[in-house]
Amino acid sequence: MDYKAKLNELLLITARQGASDLHIGVGQPPTLRIDGALVPLENQDVITPDVARGLVLALLSEDQQKSFLEHKEYDLSYSLEDKARFRVNVFMQKGFMAAALRLIPVKVRTVEELGLPPIVHDFAKLSQGFVLVVGPAGHGKSTTLAALIDEINHTRNDHVITIEDPIEYLFSQDRAIISQREVGADTMDFDRALKSVLRQDPDVLMIGEMRDPISISTAMTGAETGHLVFATLHTNSAAQTIDRIIDSFPAEQQSQITSQLAATLVAIVSQRLIPKLDGGRVPAMEIMFANAAIRNLIRERKSYQLNLVIETSAQEGMITLNRSLASLVDRRIVSLEQALIYSLNPGELKVLVEKSA
Repeated sequence: MDYKAKLNELLLITARQGASDLHIGVGQPPTLRIDGALVPLENQDVITPDVARGLVLALLSEDQQKSFLEHKEYDLSYSLEDKARFRVNVFMQKGFMAAALRLIPVKVRTVEELGLPPIVHDFAKLSQGFVLVVGPAGHGKSTTLAALIDEINHTRNDHVITIEDPIEYLFSQDRAIISQREVGADTMDFDRALKSVLRQDPDVLMIGEMRDPISISTAMTGAETGHLVFATLHTNSAAQTIDRIIDSFPAEQQSQITSQLAATLVAIVSQRLIPKLDGGRVPAMEIMFANAAIRNLIRERKSYQLNLVIETSAQEGMITLNRSLASLVDRRIVSLEQALIYSLNPGELKVLVEKSA
């Protein structure tokens, strides 16, 4: 079998069917994720160990194959000519090779095209500060950040540096200079890239994912020294994000980190992609701006009170996730059943929906 040709055939099917992901694993046919649901590809054979190995190795260069065979997993980006790009993770499961491939649209979509609230435009106008986009994996965090970076690209004469593992969206430089650095290809490792990034004369930093105290500390230091810093984190809410950041540091450092976070944080956006009644997915978002009340709660380690301030600060553009979900239900964009699945407080959501009915 020509594994390269077979791989490209599967990737074209993924792009044409509007899937977000392609899964390759032994004992199952190639499987797509469409609107959040897994759909096995019809007319495709169940993947054998030899076919899985052939398809996985077809994704990798010789050097990448060596690293994968040594470490048992590997992240990369893969381009299918000029038709599509994918963020790829290859891994081992039960001793067999497997891969998960996320489709990255060639075109960077705008805030409006993504269905995000207009207030999100404000983040692209900031001169400095720390903006976090959080949420579960696969719910559009990178896509939202790409929209903000591309808006800066078209409106500001700034130097934007991204540190990604791997690079996802490709930006065509307009007014800004955009330096995209991929871990493994453009820098030896994430930590080394972070240590040198502030010496590369950036105005805007985009850190693909804050994964440890070093990346969190670098992000806050960048914001503290006059840069605009965007980053993502796998947390479910603004309150959980604050706790995760502070708790990732040793106890003796937490007081300093708490003060630094309270001073540098501008906003936290937590988002989910909810299946729509008419197909596709729509974002539901919690948006928190760091006003004086929010900063005080962070300093006092009272994150459990953040939701109340968000709830009572709608005039400042803040919104709770439940308010966002209730609005989508009220406008008949999503079902109540789906909204309840994604709510962090389903009981409260039911009350909100009943009040607006």
